Amino acid sequence: MLDLTKLARQMQGLSQHLSQEAAASRQRLELAQQHLQKAYECQHEMIERQEKWRDRILFANATPIEPLNTCIDIPIPPKVHTVIATDGSQIAPSHHEIAYCYLLNIGRVVLHYGQNRYPIMDSLPEVFYRPEDLYMSRQWGIKTEEWMSYCRTASEATVLAELGRGLGTGDWGLGTGGQGRQGNNSSPSPLTPPSPPTSPTFPSPETIPTLAMVDGSLIYWFLEQLPIDARDLILPPILEAWNQLRAAQIPLMGYLSASRNVEGVNFLRLLACPHPAPDCVSYCPNQLEKVPCKVFEPLRDTALWTTQLKPGQRGPLWRSNNRILELYEDQTIYFCYVHVGTEIARIEVPAWVADNTAMFDQALGLMLAQVQKGYGYPVAIAEAHNQAVVRGGDRTRFFALLEKQMIKAGLKNVGTSYKEARKRGSIA
Repeated sequence: MLDLTKLARQMQGLSQHLSQEAAASRQRLELAQQHLQKAYECQHEMIERQEKWRDRILFANATPIEPLNTCIDIPIPPKVHTVIATDGSQIAPSHHEIAYCYLLNIGRVVLHYGQNRYPIMDSLPEVFYRPEDLYMSRQWGIKTEEWMSYCRTASEATVLAELGRGLGTGDWGLGTGGQGRQGNNSSPSPLTPPSPPTSPTFPSPETIPTLAMVDGSLIYWFLEQLPIDARDLILPPILEAWNQLRAAQIPLMGYLSASRNVEGVNFLRLLACPHPAPDCVSYCPNQLEKVPCKVFEPLRDTALWTTQLKPGQRGPLWRSNNRILELYEDQTIYFCYVHVGTEIARIEVPAWVADNTAMFDQALGLMLAQVQKGYGYPVAIAEAHNQAVVRGGDRTRFFALLEKQMIKAGLKNVGTSYKEARKRGSIA
């Protein structure tokens, strides 16, 4: 139990620290604005320096594709359109439960506007219990809990592509139940959802503007830390799903709320560098220390673009230079910042969306409409999360169903550990 009386004594010091940090943040913001004004005049030269010394620059930075002073009004979206989204949740494995297994739950949302159609709002549960699912990642030194989250990311992309294909066929896909999407279990899982009624045939998505949205970044930073064999099990399914969306001409968009990215601000560090060339390897090899060009740290991109954009506007388009994107084949990630009214959101899209100006502009319009309908956050992503989240009651019912199946199979001494049982109750 939290002792609020003792905690209150620390609040005064915390409030003073936050007040001092706010004053320092204003100074950093003013300095960043000054460098941004200077960068307007020498943007081309800065990009040339960036390209020339890119192998010697040790901090993450992006390349502006448009002038830095770009402020474009986002167009009004068409009344008739469709938005699809996925999000995931999980039940982590625990040795204290009745069985060592984990569950992924992928929330699916299809919202039709101006079409007089019912929405699709449900979830696909996938339970993993075979040794190859539970212990395979340990050969690479990856914990099962971490590997579970990586698999969830791949499943979210795969289900999103299934939704995109289903727009034209009416076949929304059911997953494979017991063994996720690996299909190595011939018998149906007790957790496999019942088959839905036959859906009518829908018009092709080519005739109706459609947007596919995911929560968070399309740049999967965790891939840098994975061994090649492990990475090859996660990234290819994601890229294949994106290719399916591209074939269906459905733009893909990652929406980042309260983004902590600094790739745009780091581009201005090229202007703040006091050395003859931005050669970090030679002059500043230890980026963890205080280096001369870190004059804005820890200022974020969103703080800077708050001062540049008006509600309903987007800033310049950027190309991310993260090294992991070299594995994305031709699907390099581009991003821009958009003032959605309540905040500055970071919007990420693959190259094939950014290269198609009409598609990109329309996708931004659909995104902004989603934010307005969701009172500050895209309603499709929020509903996908609500469908995916596994609450306490859902967890209890999951293990109750599992216990019933284990007893039915003839297993004895089914139950949680004494530690888990005692933690769930109190004798005080």
